[in-house]
Amino acid sequence: MKKEILIADNIDNIYDEINALIREKKTNVKKVVNDAIISLNWGIGKRLSVELTGNNKPEYGKKVVAEVSKRLEQEYGSGFDKTSISRMIKFYQEFPDFEKVATLSQQLTWSHFVEILPIQDELKRDFYAAMCMQENRSVRTLRERKKSMLYERTAISKKPEETIKNEIAELRDDGKMSLDLFYRDPYMLDFLGLRDTYSEKDLENAILAELEKFILEMGSDFAFLARQKHFVLDGKDYYMDLLFYHRGLRRLVLVELKLGEFEPQDKGQVELYLRWLEKNERVEGEESPVALILCAEKSQETIELMQLDHGNIHVGQYMTQMPPKELLEQKLSLAIANARELLEQRKEE
Repeated sequence: MKKEILIADNIDNIYDEINALIREKKTNVKKVVNDAIISLNWGIGKRLSVELTGNNKPEYGKKVVAEVSKRLEQEYGSGFDKTSISRMIKFYQEFPDFEKVATLSQQLTWSHFVEILPIQDELKRDFYAAMCMQENRSVRTLRERKKSMLYERTAISKKPEETIKNEIAELRDDGKMSLDLFYRDPYMLDFLGLRDTYSEKDLENAILAELEKFILEMGSDFAFLARQKHFVLDGKDYYMDLLFYHRGLRRLVLVELKLGEFEPQDKGQVELYLRWLEKNERVEGEESPVALILCAEKSQETIELMQLDHGNIHVGQYMTQMPPKELLEQKLSLAIANARELLEQRKEE
């Protein structure tokens, strides 16, 4: 009679350790391969760019690229066809600083760069690359963020060029998120499925039901803390709509929901909430809490007069239905132009 062999009590621990080891090594291999692909493509782009931009005539450079591409495709396959080679050249030309490329490739794959390359504006391109790296987002999410015109909706797009460049560099190189990179306007809440008439409670319920998508719209490092946060002051009850914490900003973020247009008294209400959070909820090492008032409509003149563009309270309009792309582009382009014109006027005063 065979004796039954008893498996060790810690078999689960043994399996978990080996499984973790395998996953770690696979991740390391994937990273090495990704770094190699990006470095190779950048190097090929750099070498062939010399032929296109050097002392040779453009026609000669194009013939060299075509011939090299033809031979490489024959030797290594379709990954080196004319389209791929042209993309590598553009990659080098748009990202000539390899240190920047090396930093971004810690989180971005070649597919991310392919998605970013068609963007003409350098600052916008750097914005999407840095945000995608910071948030560790997939290519699909990157594509969705481009489609929703995230850059144009972010407060940083309305700042001077040098400010944009510096804050993107700090995000990319040091992981430092600024409020201008966090704030956006308008906020796209079309995923909530709200139609026609709804109440603030309906809006709040819809956000909580689609919390993952809401956080995706707000950005990563965004953690939900409380709904209808209650406190008592001078015997009166107060309730904050939604309270979040942003790890990158190291701040509590209060979100207040308004169905109609932003009203000046909304600022006073939110200032009270922020002072209470500062005194009772802020812990050592955190920055001061900030508030986001989400409203259906707002007057930019009122916002400017109350100086809400550069404080700890941000007013953002939300949209429960995505407008036509052309209309959104027009609206955002006008908002950016007006904001920059206002900045110039302030400088002259």
